[in-house]
Amino acid sequence: MNPLVQPVTLAGRHARLVPLAPDHAPALAEAVQDGQLWRLWYTAIPSPDGMQAEIERRLGLHAAGAMLPFAVLDADGVPVGMTTYMNVDAVHRRLEIGSTWYAGRVQRTPLNTECKRLLLGHAFDSLGCIAVEFRTHVFNQASRRAIERLGAKLDGVLRHHQRLADGTLRDTCVYSIVAAEWPTVRAHLTWQLDRPRG
Repeated sequence: MNPLVQPVTLAGRHARLVPLAPDHAPALAEAVQDGQLWRLWYTAIPSPDGMQAEIERRLGLHAAGAMLPFAVLDADGVPVGMTTYMNVDAVHRRLEIGSTWYAGRVQRTPLNTECKRLLLGHAFDSLGCIAVEFRTHVFNQASRRAIERLGAKLDGVLRHHQRLADGTLRDTCVYSIVAAEWPTVRAHLTWQLDRPRG
């Protein structure tokens, strides 16, 4: 198996990332209803009825060595979202963190910051990646701001990169963090997690 997609559990104070499994489907189907996330036109988030099929799709890509899917658990161990390592390139030691969504109740909380710190830390410190990418729709302003807050740099925009389910064409913003930037990004994310919140 591609060494970059070996299953692993990553744990912090606010979140735990565990290998995605079929039995996560009921809790994730409930979580995605918090904010009716599948109704966002500019992103592809599974509906409650489509959750089992999406889990099977991600597990199929894992079996093919192309993805490492995680269920995101909150501090109480409740599934609140999904994320992945995807577009994994074992030869050049690059990957993308993507296909991420969180229940509305945990958005804009330390959970996302910690998930990204855990995922980036594993990619750079354990897997020896040279770069980690993030991609999002040009109109997904919330995602773009969150990616930029991590310290990722905009590499460019892939115009008419994909056709979406509704027939519109997606311009994809491609961001990255390279290995030399990771120590500074890590310090920034650690500061964000440790600072007092009013």
